[in-house]
Amino acid sequence: MRLVVAAVGRLKRGPERDLAERYCERAAKSGRAIGVRAVTVSEIEESRARRATDRVAEEAAALKALIPAGAAVVALDEGGESLASDALAQRIGRWRDQGRPALVVLIGGPDGLAPDLVAAADLRLAFGRVTWPHQLVRIMLFEQLYRAIAILSGHPYHRA
Repeated sequence: MRLVVAAVGRLKRGPERDLAERYCERAAKSGRAIGVRAVTVSEIEESRARRATDRVAEEAAALKALIPAGAAVVALDEGGESLASDALAQRIGRWRDQGRPALVVLIGGPDGLAPDLVAAADLRLAFGRVTWPHQLVRIMLFEQLYRAIAILSGHPYHRA
């Protein structure tokens, strides 16, 4: 299984990107032992359309193109479930065990994700009800992916 973070917008150089990359690398290295072949990020440009609905539609088309057939899809959505780390790890483990070729986590742009993308996702995931800056969402997501891999592999990183 591959883990792909598909995000609208680019993370600029700086400490936030460095930290996100550090957790991404940790997840990739640790994941090999449990059947995770790669952990990557695919960034798409924010749409420049004038209307929000047009921007969301253009971004949705680009995001859909990044989702391979049979992939499990997680949409980051403020109205989604707020899962404990071990519950998220179990879902990822179940998708891996079902033979899903990839897990794609979608991060929308400033206008959010298209409703059809959110509705079609296998999981709508929230990092609480508050709004987080895009940079912090990336860091938290990669840390949670690393934590999920640690949980699935029995590594002591997660001590809850």
